[in-house]
Amino acid sequence: MEKVVSSFTVFFEDPFWVGVYERECGGKITACKITFGPEPKDYTVSEYFQKHGDELRFSPAVDARGGGRPRGTAVNPKRLQRQIRRQLQASGTGTKAQQALALQREEGKLEGKKTARKNREQEQERRFQMKQEKKKQKHKGR
Repeated sequence: MEKVVSSFTVFFEDPFWVGVYERECGGKITACKITFGPEPKDYTVSEYFQKHGDELRFSPAVDARGGGRPRGTAVNPKRLQRQIRRQLQASGTGTKAQQALALQREEGKLEGKKTARKNREQEQERRFQMKQEKKKQKHKGR
């Protein structure tokens, strides 16, 4: 059974409050960005996850292992305290989460380009067919 570690960070990204939900499973990190309007309360976030938790679109997985110490080794308590304090003071997302969100944005861009190209080609085909029909009508003398 694999261990799943998740974290949710809320921060102010002018002009909205944004939440980043990070999930680490099997050495891979996926992230999801949620935009709130005004500053969300704890119960608002909880309600959001209850109602829309299954609809969240996570980014592609990014390798979570970026060096550091192996899991399970003892950590100096003072160092652990400093790390926790830095995490709480950090205003933003972790580097891995940012990479995962960037991948998600890139996939969205590529998907948008594909649909735009498809629509453009369909429009060209429609215009071509209209011109051909018009030529036929002129040839028939109408």
